[in-house]
Amino acid sequence: MPAITFASRHEESPTCSHAAGTAPFDYLPKSSLDRLHKINHFLIHAFQNSISVIQENLTGTYLFLLADTNGVLLSMNYSSDLKTVVEHSPIRPGMFFTAQSCGVNAISVTMDSNEPVVLLPEQHESPYFQSWHCYAAPLFMGSQHVGYLDVSTINADMQGELIAIAKLIPAYMQNCYQSQQTAELCDKPTVEFTERQLTILEMIAGGLTVKAIALKLKIKECTVNHHKKVIFNKLGVQSSTEAVSIASRMSYV
Repeated sequence: MPAITFASRHEESPTCSHAAGTAPFDYLPKSSLDRLHKINHFLIHAFQNSISVIQENLTGTYLFLLADTNGVLLSMNYSSDLKTVVEHSPIRPGMFFTAQSCGVNAISVTMDSNEPVVLLPEQHESPYFQSWHCYAAPLFMGSQHVGYLDVSTINADMQGELIAIAKLIPAYMQNCYQSQQTAELCDKPTVEFTERQLTILEMIAGGLTVKAIALKLKIKECTVNHHKKVIFNKLGVQSSTEAVSIASRMSYV
């Protein structure tokens, strides 16, 4: 799918309070970010591995960003000449790249359009990003939408190379992601669930609340909570989101 250049749509966007840099950006609390990293550890590892392979052939100045489906920055990588710049910037894991947090940016636009996007420096609302030529696109592992990829450079002459690089990264990530999943499934002992536990696990994956599960199965809410606790213990997790993520990788849901 060809990238769309975000020009005319920028003029129609409402001004964000963060655009002038007068308000702080939004960040996920550390405890929440730690849980998010645990859930997405395969994805983050695949991203970093892929960048390390591609960086061997790069000579320009690049910034690579990986965000989850909510626009939260999970991981980043950049050329060595950007170390000081990045360390003194607000960009760090846990930062929300939504328009509400940091103004219109490539990730926020691709979140809205669900299409690859090219954003020029002057089209960013925040002055922090107004030196960057950015390409961002939705990221898929197989048919599953897992987040967003952003590749940026400060060199306008490298925009074509930028897009080519960004299109290579998902293929590298896909291979690494699948290899990690296969290896973990081979090493991880099979978890045994009762039929009732599997049913409840599937309902949790379907987004049902404890109350809804109890009504559907005609059991008490405390019974559902007991089953959830047992399921979490067997999977070694502390939340429904983590349980669904790991159970999905193990093909239970």
